[in-house]
Amino acid sequence: MSNIHHIETIIEMYKMLPKAEVKHPLVAVVDFSKYQEQINSGMKMTLGFYSVMFKNFCINKMKYGQQTYDFQEGSLICMAPRQLITMDEPTEPIIDATGWGLFFHPDLIRGTSLGKSIKEYSFFSYETNEALHLSEKEKNVLADIIQKINAELQENIDKHSQTLIVSNIELLLNYCTRYYERQFITRKHVNNDLLTKVEAVLLNYMQSTELSEKGLPTVKYLADQVNLSPNYLSDLLKKETGMNAQERIHYYLIEEAKDLLLNSNLSISELAYKLGFTYPQYFSRLFKAKTGILPLEYRHKN
Repeated sequence: MSNIHHIETIIEMYKMLPKAEVKHPLVAVVDFSKYQEQINSGMKMTLGFYSVMFKNFCINKMKYGQQTYDFQEGSLICMAPRQLITMDEPTEPIIDATGWGLFFHPDLIRGTSLGKSIKEYSFFSYETNEALHLSEKEKNVLADIIQKINAELQENIDKHSQTLIVSNIELLLNYCTRYYERQFITRKHVNNDLLTKVEAVLLNYMQSTELSEKGLPTVKYLADQVNLSPNYLSDLLKKETGMNAQERIHYYLIEEAKDLLLNSNLSISELAYKLGFTYPQYFSRLFKAKTGILPLEYRHKN
């Protein structure tokens, strides 16, 4: 098993870029047209900072999570710190490689409004095959924000630098959120197929022995069954059904519980164990939270 190379700081990243000049220790904008990088095949690395990258070409194909990512024209990928990246399959460079990268360390946004809300940008944990595909207009909007960040980096650092840089990063991420929601809509026919698969997986699990043997299905289990990241699946379900992945699991669980309450003589404890709960009181608490009444009340009422 190959060693994992960890790049903790922006300054360490600068050292990997020939003739690059450090403008700020916590944030960098990289013009990819100036670099034809090639990293040893199979090299594994993690970064200690956030990455937002738009590229039309990458010499090395990049595996992020379980998926291989080949930068297609007009696509953007966002990565959170400590995510494993594997570089593989080098190809021949091309002359017109373009794109940009925005890299910022968590210390830059610590104590700011973005620092408090950064985890809400769930696309940082999407898989590579869930990349954001941008229209020409969207590319220009993001490129304009990147130019503003880069222009600020050319100035001498003063008491306003962090506020201006962070506010522009937040603006860029908010546009990414908008564009991802647009992508959910434009891929509706694909999403409908995925939703059908998700419903089938949940229904089969709830009605099989796996529920009592293995316990409640997790969001990760559900996402793995349809080859999506947990965050992407949860966001997709929220957009299409009004429920995130955890809420959808609970919905199917409660529906199964209602059937068992009305069509079996199982005690509440027996029913809870059958539904994968280790403690019956947890089942009763969840049932009441979702229906407004306790399981026994539901049985007697109906």
